[in-house]
Amino acid sequence: MMKWESWSAFWSMDGAALFVWGSYAVTALLIAVELVLVLRRRSDVVRRLARLRRAAPLANGGRRTSEEIFE
Repeated sequence: MMKWESWSAFWSMDGAALFVWGSYAVTALLIAVELVLVLRRRSDVVRRLARLRRAAPLANGGRRTSEEIFE
């Protein structure tokens, strides 16, 4: 474990701060982008499934089977 004599020494990390903190920033940015894309895709899938369910013809006395919904 490394020990620093001050907070400024910790934040500068003996000259490696740009690499270390830049890596953290890029990782955080990519995780945020991935989260946005996943939520957007989920919303699109839910909307599409709702539209398919409304458009699917009813059979079996008004009940839809999973085969009818997901064809």
